[in-house]
Amino acid sequence: MRRTTISRHHLCLAIACALFAPAAMAQSPTDGQDAGSSATGAEQPLDRVTVTARKREETLQEVPVAVTAFTADALDRLAVDDLGDLDALVPNLTIYAARGSSSTVTAYIRGVGQSDPLWGVDPGVGIYLDDVYIARPQGALLDVFDVERVEVLRGPQGTLYGKNTIGGAIKYISRGLPGTFDGYGAITVGNYGQLDVKAAMGGPIGGSEALRARIAVASLNRDGFGENLSNGQPVSDKEVLALRGQIGAYVNDDLNFQFAFDWMDDQSGVRGARMLAPNRFAPAYAPLPSRYDIRSGMPNVNDTRLKGASMTANWDINDAWGFKYILAKRESQTETNIDFDTTPAKIADVKAFYADQQVSNEIQLNYDAGGRARGVMGFYAFDGEAGGRVLNNFFNVVFGDTRGNVYTKSMAFYGDWTFDLTNSVKLDVGARYTNEDKRAVVLNRCYRDATYMTLAVRCAANNPTPVAAQFDKTSNFTNVSPKVSIDWQASDDIMLYALATRGFKSGGYNIRAQATAVPRSAEPFNDEQVDSYEIGSKMGFLDNRLFLNLAYFNNKYKDIQLSVFTAYDSNGDGTNDAFFGDFTNAGSGTVRGLEVEYQWLPTRNWAINGNLAWLDAKYNQFIYAGVNIAREQRFTNAPDFSGALNVEYRTDLATGGNLSARVGYSYQSDVVATTEIVRTGAQPITQDGYGLLNAGMMWKSGGPWSVALQGSNLLDKEYRTTGYNLNAALGVLTGFYGPPRQYSLTVRYDF
Repeated sequence: MRRTTISRHHLCLAIACALFAPAAMAQSPTDGQDAGSSATGAEQPLDRVTVTARKREETLQEVPVAVTAFTADALDRLAVDDLGDLDALVPNLTIYAARGSSSTVTAYIRGVGQSDPLWGVDPGVGIYLDDVYIARPQGALLDVFDVERVEVLRGPQGTLYGKNTIGGAIKYISRGLPGTFDGYGAITVGNYGQLDVKAAMGGPIGGSEALRARIAVASLNRDGFGENLSNGQPVSDKEVLALRGQIGAYVNDDLNFQFAFDWMDDQSGVRGARMLAPNRFAPAYAPLPSRYDIRSGMPNVNDTRLKGASMTANWDINDAWGFKYILAKRESQTETNIDFDTTPAKIADVKAFYADQQVSNEIQLNYDAGGRARGVMGFYAFDGEAGGRVLNNFFNVVFGDTRGNVYTKSMAFYGDWTFDLTNSVKLDVGARYTNEDKRAVVLNRCYRDATYMTLAVRCAANNPTPVAAQFDKTSNFTNVSPKVSIDWQASDDIMLYALATRGFKSGGYNIRAQATAVPRSAEPFNDEQVDSYEIGSKMGFLDNRLFLNLAYFNNKYKDIQLSVFTAYDSNGDGTNDAFFGDFTNAGSGTVRGLEVEYQWLPTRNWAINGNLAWLDAKYNQFIYAGVNIAREQRFTNAPDFSGALNVEYRTDLATGGNLSARVGYSYQSDVVATTEIVRTGAQPITQDGYGLLNAGMMWKSGGPWSVALQGSNLLDKEYRTTGYNLNAALGVLTGFYGPPRQYSLTVRYDF
């Protein structure tokens, strides 16, 4: 049974009060200035944000990589509550909550990603929490609190990261350990009963900077956007409790050890899906007018719990060499109920349990003697186990049980070095060698009744074999991914670069295998590879009051891994009447694109920033049933055009504080929302082009207090993010929608 939010509210309000109390006594106000918002005259330049995209500190305008970075102040101003809110702020990034979950992530960069959250399938975009790779998507749509910076690196990053970064990497960097005591408390209220409490504090322990600690908590609660009309339960609500802590031991100026842990409990209910067409097997249930209401007969349980711990050792061996070691362990458990048909009828009811654990070790050696060469070398080892059980009930007649585990052992060596060929020309070369074993232990069985709870994929109605698939197989995947780039500092404010790099993601096994009817489904699918060629520029004009960054890329994408829900002929009558979760490799594709990012301070009071992106993603070869269907298929989550514009007005106040007001608009063209096998005449689930309007106001007192009023999707636009097309076998055609109009008020106290 789900617990009420009241206990959470009381707990976090008590924590906030505990934090506010010492803050009031400390009377230690902040300066109240935003990054990039201190412009009090037209001569004031834009701030140069420091990033660690290449495992060393560089400014955003110096690094020859397509990267977008957000400071903590920028995230607050833009009302970024979780990683999904970055979607429109980064060119060619698509990121959202996966189908029926609120914290499971789906992420695509430049048309490269993975939409299947099932175990045995790796993500195409690597998400890193404080340098630790998060292997599974459950719980990885991280909520933003007590953060120092978020970086989004576009394109393959294999020479700098030991695990999957074939599409790019999202780096979530928590607030570090301060040398002096500080912290904050914030309360947010909004429509749909929103009540969020965030608080953090940290500093030296025992009066000495040699031992420091920090703790941050967040309680995030909201009523549902919709209702389950069958039982009155909320739909698409939010109930998340999160905690992060750090302890640092600074032995001396050259050596320190940092220990970190994080914990998250997401007890939000199921997300609502709208019927896009009547289900022919349940004609009494017509589509509902609300895009969030459902009529499910399944429990409103969609729980994810995760926790992680890490130890990082930093040692400056001498003035040239630095050593870093990261040991991390993570694990998560999920229980979810998926009513594909969204009605009380038992047409396609699925109960699933996921569990995973991972241990990773990473060693880095950084070299920079102040000369003409600098770089990083690293070793990465990953040992993970992911598994679970999926219980399916089709029509209350066909039952089955999909269960198993996938064991991954991965080892990688990587290096990335920069050489100054001249004072203005730099050469960067790198490579990563990966050796990865995937072992899958799978048992998929069929049942004739629902006794136990053993529901699931049926083999076939007339098939006496009770086992759909049973195997224990191991495959090995090896790869060498090179990189070479050259950049030219044409002037103090203009840098041009060109690069060629390869991205790699290992293959695996389809744990939904139906080996009886589709024998190939028990065989491993291939690893995928991207060869990326990119040219770009980082430019500053008008005394660095205008930044303009451009990137053009051409990617050759091979053996594209696709998870496709389809159907097969179970009784030989020529009709595809049985559901099947297939996993296949499309032969190849080409993805080209252009990205523009801009920041401009036209006057002392105005700030303008945004992005524009063009994407051309096409399959070159896609063999299905012996036929090349490339011309009939479209890439998922790859809109042709997208962009965003944010305009902000800022003014200083006589009291010493400042006031700012922001209006933002984002747009994307039509997009295919699901991965499907589409034959001539059929149409996948798509979303037409749409725009979203956001706005916000922020007041900073010049002391400890600040107040922010934020609004998102102010025009209440209906837009699909994903969906299910199981029409052939189950009559299911549904779509999941982005959030409706929301507004909130946040009061924050810094100390």
